[in-house]
This record gives sequence, C-alpha cells and structure tokens, in this order.
Amino acid sequence: MTDEPHIPFDLRIIYEDERIIVVDKPHFLPTTPRGMWFRSTALMRLRERYDEPDIIPAHRLDRSTAGVVVFVRDPAARGAYQMLFQRHETQKTYECIAPASVLRRPRYGVVRPLDPPAVFPLLRVSRIVKDRGTIQAYERTGVANSRTRIDIASSQDAVLFSNARHSRACMARGSRGCRDAPLLRVYKLHPASGKTHQLRVHMNALGLPILGDDIYPRLNMRPVGDFSQPLQLVARSLSFVDPYSGELRRFTSAIPLVVPQSDAQYAESSSGPR
Repeated sequence: MTDEPHIPFDLRIIYEDERIIVVDKPHFLPTTPRGMWFRSTALMRLRERYDEPDIIPAHRLDRSTAGVVVFVRDPAARGAYQMLFQRHETQKTYECIAPASVLRRPRYGVVRPLDPPAVFPLLRVSRIVKDRGTIQAYERTGVANSRTRIDIASSQDAVLFSNARHSRACMARGSRGCRDAPLLRVYKLHPASGKTHQLRVHMNALGLPILGDDIYPRLNMRPVGDFSQPLQLVARSLSFVDPYSGELRRFTSAIPLVVPQSDAQYAESSSGPR
C-alpha cells in the first residue's frame, strides 16, 4: 500500500470493556479498509492501538459521516452485537445541518406528518436503490425499504451565527445574498433502517440537502486531501440493551456541527437542489 493519504483527525474512545470498544469517528475517516484506505481507517487504527487483530466493527458509518461506532474485540461476542444492528434493535439519533426551506414533494415514496398541522416531525418512507459501481443512490417505485423520522432539533446553536450572517447578506446584497446563503436549521434524524446514504437521500428528496454533501444533489467530488468542508451529519447517539449484561447502553458523540466561516465555502456547502 503506497501513497495512502493521511487523515489528520483523532479517533476518540468513548467506552471500552472486555467485549466492545465504542469510538467517536471523525469525518473523513473510513470505518474499514476500502479502496485506497487501509491504515487510515478506524478499524486499523484500533487494531494497531490495542494490538488486537481480532477487532471488527459491529456496524459501519460512511466515511463522510462522523459519530458513534461500535467495534467488537471478543470474537465470541461478534454475533450477539452484530445481530443488534441487523435486527434493528438499536436506537440511533443523527443530527445534521440543512436549509430551513419549504419542503419539496419527493417524486417517490411517502412524506407523513406525525403531528399535523405542524410540518415536523415527519416520517419519510421510500425505496432506495444503489447500483453496483455507482456513487449515488436513488429512489424509485416499489416496496419501501427505508424509513426515517425527521424533526427539528431542540438546539439551534450551531447555526445562529450563520443565520445572522444570512440576514446581513440579505440587507447588503438584496435577494442575491439570500439565494447564495440560505437560512440553515439543525435537524434530528431517526433512521429505522440502514440503506446506503439513506439520510442523505431522504433529506435531499425533500429539498433539504445536508450541508457539505459532495454527492447529493449533484456530484462535486473534492480532492481526498481537502478536509475543509465536512458533511454536517453526525451519528449523535446510539443506545441498545447489552446482550450480555442486560443493561441499557447509551453512547453520545461529542463531534460538533459546524458551518464554514468562509463566505465562498458557506455558499457552496449550503446550495440547494439544481
């Protein structure tokens, strides 16, 4: 393996015992080796740190997504922890930053308000397909295989500064300033399934692409060494009943949501569907 890019972000340990290690995976760090990535992955970092070659992930996060990931260090416990995720016996909460815009009606699937007449929370249900060898997943007709509950987060602190900047831009530049830097909002996402790019596809289909997304609504692939615009999507919390102790486990990510400070980066990251 040669010329593997270095990813300059630490992998924080949230919890460990004799069976599992729970980490706070940073943006850009792959969960497992794939393509050009080998040593610069969460799995290999853990194996090297603990000198334990039997460590494996119980589940995965996309390279672009940050947050809580569980690894199993005891080979005898692999099946029990992996089945928690395969059977959807875990509770996952994600947070993201996306436009505070009027919802767009998706072409496929269902949007169901859960507390009408309020828009949020809502349930997004659709069929998501990802073809082999392609980067983007997409929605289509057919039996639904993905469900996400979407709500507005109770804290909007992460976007207060950017929204104040938006107001100043509107006053200084008129409507163009508003278009270039739309108001943003922090959303809370609860997936009940785990299709590839599910949260990104569901948010984009509503006209709310996640800030920093270089795949949806359109491909805008950046150089592998460009860490300036992380996807503002964090697996904030994960809870489950431990299959051995019977205790309720709950782990929380400390990785913050951040709006780019550069006007150019902000406008590019927050641009909506085209």
